[in-house]
Amino acid sequence: MLMSNRCSMPDIMKTDDGKERRVGVEIELSGLGYQDLVSLSSRLLGGEGKSVARYVSEIATDVGTFVVELDSAPIKDLDLRDPRLPESVRELGGQAMTVIDAAAEKIVPLEIVSPPMPFAELERIETLCDELHKAGARGSREALYFAFGLQLNPELPNLKASTLVRYLQVFAALYEWLKTRHQIDFSRKVTSYIEPWSSTYIDLLIAADYDPDMDQLMKDYLHYNPTRNKALDLLPLFAHLNGNLLARYVKDERIKSRPTLHYRLPDCDIDNPLWHFSTVWNDWVVLEQLVANTTDLSALVTAFRNSRKFSFHNLTHSWAETSTQWLRSRNYV
Repeated sequence: MLMSNRCSMPDIMKTDDGKERRVGVEIELSGLGYQDLVSLSSRLLGGEGKSVARYVSEIATDVGTFVVELDSAPIKDLDLRDPRLPESVRELGGQAMTVIDAAAEKIVPLEIVSPPMPFAELERIETLCDELHKAGARGSREALYFAFGLQLNPELPNLKASTLVRYLQVFAALYEWLKTRHQIDFSRKVTSYIEPWSSTYIDLLIAADYDPDMDQLMKDYLHYNPTRNKALDLLPLFAHLNGNLLARYVKDERIKSRPTLHYRLPDCDIDNPLWHFSTVWNDWVVLEQLVANTTDLSALVTAFRNSRKFSFHNLTHSWAETSTQWLRSRNYV
């Protein structure tokens, strides 16, 4: 009997020009050796792994090329056997690199980066994560210094400022609910990777009359949030939309231009038998469904705006609790 799909799909599956919407997925993990991860991922994804650099392999599949790599540029670039080094250093290089490699695989995350793939193909990621769990993959809970994430890069239906504002408003309203849902591990809570947006910016964003054009939207966001270390990072999208404007506020070679949001909040809790990729994705779909529902979106943002005012109710009820009840009352969860 075929197992039904566990990854829910949003109502808006295509871009305004009629193309299938796509999403990129980034999975950080440990517990497996680099070569073991390449071999296992190649088999599970139905592709062939090919080394393209030290600690970087590509897996060509029918939905695009996946990349498996050690998530640390200094270690990937280190080569003590470089012919430009003195012979005495090169003689020890092989042994030294073996030690460095063994240490790196213990403390530096390995990462699987998917190509932009159609939403409907995400069951592949669900199966991949389930099988990696069975093979001994470890996530954030394994050690205090592991702050491993599972990141989503969903393509927007269009690049209109009004559409982006809707996504940002819903995300601001659902941030506390999402944080509760993901049960963020301590190792990521103490890092700066997943900070919320500036509170002042959120007040501006959810104001009843907020209706900026794209340049003004970018300026407002970047004035208050000039960093990629946000739970929902907009800098890759802004690099795609207007790189010159972005450069006035942020210069960071790690920013990659793409027409997507960059959702950084979730942990990769892959060693937890109760954790599944679909749980993370389906929570994102709740946000997608609210963006598509004008009436509910307006009601949620109004409730969120009111929750930020001084009142007895707000003193005795957390917004995380209130938003959870709101979502349940409208059958989003």
